[in-house]
Amino acid sequence: MTDLLQGLLADLRAEGDELRSTVEALGADGWSRQTPAPGWTVATQVVHLMWTDEVAVLAARSHESPEAKAAWDDVVLRAIDDPLGYVDAAAFELAALPRDEVLVRWDRGRDELQAALTSLPAGQKLPWFGPPMSAASMATARFMETWAHALDVHDAAGDRPAPTDRIRHVAHLGVRTRDYAYSVHGQQPPAEEFFVELVAPSGELWTWGPPDAAQRVAGPGYDFCLLVTQRVNRDDTDLVATGPDADRWLDIAQAFAGPPGPGRESIGG
Repeated sequence: MTDLLQGLLADLRAEGDELRSTVEALGADGWSRQTPAPGWTVATQVVHLMWTDEVAVLAARSHESPEAKAAWDDVVLRAIDDPLGYVDAAAFELAALPRDEVLVRWDRGRDELQAALTSLPAGQKLPWFGPPMSAASMATARFMETWAHALDVHDAAGDRPAPTDRIRHVAHLGVRTRDYAYSVHGQQPPAEEFFVELVAPSGELWTWGPPDAAQRVAGPGYDFCLLVTQRVNRDDTDLVATGPDADRWLDIAQAFAGPPGPGRESIGG
């Protein structure tokens, strides 16, 4: 296992453990509490993470045997039948399961995902709903989703934790998905690179792209991560764009796969 993957998995574990503590503190009475995502309860948020971890395990193990490959292929065929609604449908369907059953499966899935990614042969990529992914890319994607959905649960509990520098994984994915954000909006991505300069929660400076780029984005790393996961309205951030292309990007940025989300309403209305 590379140092990169080891660090990613450690951060994923820490983020999941923090969410698990919040879910435990909410108790059974908080399981059906609404979160800031319209129509999504604490149960729906947790079940979505549980289901995606389980599916990622199937993908990571699909190379191990014909039976494992068939299990993954079955997931893909079901997704093809409803490409835009399949994932959300699974979350709402499984949210009806008993809370204790979900928590057991969620705990098991988190452990199995760590083991599956750790044991993946060097250079082996996982099949996924889009392009195949390396173990590090999958761990980054799982971190982003865990962090984003955890925010909604923490907000439902009224106890959002202080940000940590672990969110650099989300920021990195947000930068890497720039062209994807344009494409899902039916727009041609700019040919030139942007320069992105973000301040980490610790005060460290994170940068991507050429420093002399004309198109630039700067501001708090936490705001950027909230924006690319669509957990905040752009108007409620301190992000600054220089150049029309960079400005447009901040309007459409998304680090997650799938169609554009509705985003969040501005606090100011």
